Amino acid sequence: MDTRAKWVPAEWSAPIQEWAIAQRAAGRSQGTIATRTDHLRRCARALGGDPWAVTTAALVDWCGRQNWSRETRRGVRASLVGFWGWAAGCGYAAVSPAAGLPAVKAAPAIPRPAPEPTLKAAVLAADERTTLILHLAAYAGLRRAEIARVHARDLLPDLVGWSVRVHGKGGRIRVVPVPTWLAEQIEQRAGGGWCFPGDDAGHLSPRWVGKLATDALPGNWTLHTLRHRFASRAYAGCRDLIAVQQLLGHASVATTQRYVAAPDDALRAAMQHAAA
Repeated sequence: MDTRAKWVPAEWSAPIQEWAIAQRAAGRSQGTIATRTDHLRRCARALGGDPWAVTTAALVDWCGRQNWSRETRRGVRASLVGFWGWAAGCGYAAVSPAAGLPAVKAAPAIPRPAPEPTLKAAVLAADERTTLILHLAAYAGLRRAEIARVHARDLLPDLVGWSVRVHGKGGRIRVVPVPTWLAEQIEQRAGGGWCFPGDDAGHLSPRWVGKLATDALPGNWTLHTLRHRFASRAYAGCRDLIAVQQLLGHASVATTQRYVAAPDDALRAAMQHAAA
């Protein structure tokens, strides 16, 4: 493990820990707190000094020099705004320097489902552990953090087959039906415990789950594009966006729409109506 990812200047250590405790008190999930804390540690290592002396200009300069994706940039901004907003509310900082950070627009919604040949090629070359990771994303629509936390006790019999209890973002729990063959893979892999044992509270870290999937997939396909694949295939089969939203664990249908590629037959039917 790279200890540099945990180190922060002494002046920042206690404030970050206190802020993390405040986030737990507010009911934030452990995954969210870990992500936000990582953002703050990066900022602390870059800026150093007294966190309550940080200026808006310093934050803008640091953020502006990073080669981040738009979604990462949005996430880091949210972490900085949350941290200094908390500090101002507690009286540690007179004002929040993060309040002056420029807003970051969400990336345009472009569904990118991984093609079937891509998934099949990855599964053929993968080991048992990575194969199950790929299957949980492609056939159950789970996020990497959700895959990391699958446990034997999360496999549930229902009236028509099997489902998996999913520990989602923000501490939200949902139940996702899975095919019998996938339930059998989960049961065999878990052996009564975690499906993916590791050093992150007993299981693999979400980051490592994502890396295993990305390493297995050819080209620039990722685990997240398998989730897009699940969303697109599910919608093509049921044409029910609300059902797909619930399966994916989205708070908003608008988010689900960003994942779903319009079925080819629907596009062709629309074209034929226009050409008639």
